[in-house]
Amino acid sequence: MAALSASSLTLFLLVAVALLFDFLNGLHDAANSIATIVSTRVLKPRYAVIWAAFFNFVAFLFFGVHVARTVGSGIVDVHIVTDRVIFAALAGAIAWNIITWMAGIPSSSSHALVGGLVGAGLAKAGFSAIVWKGVGQTAAGVVMSPAFGFLLALVLVLAVSWLFVRAWPGQVDRVFRRLQFVSASLYSLGHGGNDAQKTMGVIAVLLFAHSRAKGSFDVPLWVILACQSAMALGTLFGGWRIVHTMGSKITRLSPMQGFCAETGGAITLFAATYLGVPVSTTHTITGAIVGVGAARRTSAVRWGVARRIVIAWIVTMPMAGLMSAAAFFLAGRVLA
Repeated sequence: MAALSASSLTLFLLVAVALLFDFLNGLHDAANSIATIVSTRVLKPRYAVIWAAFFNFVAFLFFGVHVARTVGSGIVDVHIVTDRVIFAALAGAIAWNIITWMAGIPSSSSHALVGGLVGAGLAKAGFSAIVWKGVGQTAAGVVMSPAFGFLLALVLVLAVSWLFVRAWPGQVDRVFRRLQFVSASLYSLGHGGNDAQKTMGVIAVLLFAHSRAKGSFDVPLWVILACQSAMALGTLFGGWRIVHTMGSKITRLSPMQGFCAETGGAITLFAATYLGVPVSTTHTITGAIVGVGAARRTSAVRWGVARRIVIAWIVTMPMAGLMSAAAFFLAGRVLA
C-alpha cells in the first residue's frame, strides 16, 4: 500500500507539473494570439487576453486529439517512459520557457517540450528510444509553419489590397477593425487546439506508463479539460514583453495587416492540427507578421529582430533537450 501511495503521489505531482507547463505555455504564447489585435489598438490588452483565453479554452470542441497522440506516442517510445523521463522533459521545457520569457524572446513552447522529451528519452535509453518519424515531422514544422504563415499572409495582403484599391483608407480601417475580432478568434482557436494538445499527450503517456494499460493510447476527457483550462488561465495573465516584440518590434501593423497575419496563421494551425503535426504557434504568427510587413516593402521589416527570433527557434530544441537530460540525471536519486 505504501508503494502504491507513493506512486500515486508521484503521478499527481507530475500531472501538476505538466499543467504548470501548460499554464506557462499560455503565458509565454499569449502574444501569439493577441499581439496583432493589441498593436493595431483594436482591443486593449486586458480585454484581448480575455478574448483569447475564451477561444483557447473552447478549442477542444473543434479539434480531435491528433497532436496529443503524436506528442504522447510519436516522439519517444511509450514503453521507455517513466516518471523520471516525464519529469526531466517538463523540467527542461519549463526552464527554457522561463529563460526566454524573461528575455522577451518569442521561442517555441512546443519545440521546447519536444526537445525535452527527446533529451530525456536519449538520457534514458539512447537513440533507440526516439520515434524518428514524429521528431522529423516536428522538425519540419520549424521550417514549414512560418513559411506557410508567411506565404498565406502575403497572398492575403495582396488580395485584400487589390479588392479595396478604390476604398478610402478610413473605410478600410473600420472594416478590418471589426474583422480582426474574427481573425483573432480563429487564431486563438488554432493556438488552443494545437498547443494544449501537447500537454495532453504528455499526461496521457504518463497515465499509460503508470497503468501499463494494454490496447490503444487514449486521452481521457478530464485531461483534455484540465489542459485547456490551464492554457486559458496562462493566456489571461499574458506575456507583455513578448507582445511588444511580436506586435511592434518586427513591423508596424494596420488593422488590415493584422487581419491578414492572423488569418494566414490560423489557416496554417488548423491544417497542422488536423494532420496531427505539433507546430509552433510562435513560429507561425511570426512568419505571418513578417509576410504582411514584406508585402508593404522589405525595409518595413526589422530583419535584425526577426533574425534573433529565428536563432532562438534553432536553439530551442537542443537547449531544452540538454536541460532535460541534465534534469534526468539529477533526478536519479529521487525518481525511478
